[in-house]
Amino acid sequence: MTKKEIESTCEELVVPIIERHGFELVDVEYVKEGSTYYLRVYADKPGGITIDDCVEISRELNPKLDAYEKEFKDAYILEVSSPGLLRPLKKDKDFARNLGKMVEIKLYKPLAETKVKEFEAELKEFDDKIIKVILENDEEIDIDRSNLALIRLAFEF
Repeated sequence: MTKKEIESTCEELVVPIIERHGFELVDVEYVKEGSTYYLRVYADKPGGITIDDCVEISRELNPKLDAYEKEFKDAYILEVSSPGLLRPLKKDKDFARNLGKMVEIKLYKPLAETKVKEFEAELKEFDDKIIKVILENDEEIDIDRSNLALIRLAFEF
């Protein structure tokens, strides 16, 4: 199976578990770090997800994933966790929840207007192709979503 197929299979298996508990699936990723593969499930709920919640999801998901052991080819470590404060915005519901808020943006290619690849702006609108943001100088710009390397809430620590 490809990376996308593994993520998709895991998502199909975990969504019923997560919804039954009243949680939200934030993301599923299958990544290789060093020589180890990780299958990560990020879940959340109002007020934040607990370690016990993560254990319950993992306990229910593990046997379902075992049925795909041969198709996954490589051994992996399953991690179920909270996405954390600095989680990226990926899905439309993430964008909708954060309209009007300041976001940190990293692009693959710099903006033609400013030649910058990293900046903060207010998230104004979005659709399946673009996001519209307001820069510090009140200029509105459209950014192609395919050019987003990372977008997440901006926090000052």
